[in-house]
Amino acid sequence: MTQRITSIVTGGGSGLGFATATQLVQAGYHVTLFDLNEEAGQNAVDVLGRENASFTKVNVTSDASVESAVQAIIDDGIVIRLGVNCAGVAPAKRILDRDGNAAPLDSFKQVIDINLVGTFNVCRILAQAMTKNEPFGEAKERGLLINTASVAGYEGQIGQTAYAASKGGIIGLCLPMARDLAPLGIRVNTIAPGVMGTPMLLAMPDKVQDALVHNVQFPKRLGLPEEFGKLVLHMLDNAYLNGETIRLDGALRMPPK
Repeated sequence: MTQRITSIVTGGGSGLGFATATQLVQAGYHVTLFDLNEEAGQNAVDVLGRENASFTKVNVTSDASVESAVQAIIDDGIVIRLGVNCAGVAPAKRILDRDGNAAPLDSFKQVIDINLVGTFNVCRILAQAMTKNEPFGEAKERGLLINTASVAGYEGQIGQTAYAASKGGIIGLCLPMARDLAPLGIRVNTIAPGVMGTPMLLAMPDKVQDALVHNVQFPKRLGLPEEFGKLVLHMLDNAYLNGETIRLDGALRMPPK
């Protein structure tokens, strides 16, 4: 009997998550999309094909939500070999507004909870599932976890305190998590994208897009979401790539604003 294998992609209903799922399906992999947006998730499955993809409504910040979704996959006899964390939010808010009022603490906590805590939550539960996998490939690995940071984790702009802190946390998470899981044959890598041409960004006025591209060195354009997905595929294929955060940004270095 052929073993059924899937790859988990959080935030898989749109943006970089959907682009990653698309690249994985095109490369012959099955994907399971985790997303809070049910409509986006189901639409993504329709595009990818129901023989190639499935969707589960999941809140990455909830241990019960992630645990039940992963357990359902395991109970169905499906092996999880890859987890890609793309779920996240990117609100902009200065510490003090124009009237000198402090930003609400809850807004900062929410960004950290979704982007950083949510990433760790999914990783810990997927790692637990992966330990039960039979080793595969030349390196005898059991699985791969890929997290999404941002160039803002290195050079956060004005108004990005919460977002930059969350993405900097994901960068800091990468190496110790890889070290923790190395004895179990589970790799961990991180991608830190720059300005990517997701549908949300492409909907912005041309002058806004041009301003974002201004500091990209080469190629002088927005990053393509499929380029993110292609890097995921390379990380999957290259077993010696571990504990590494790779900037995918055309040599961009973000100015203060």
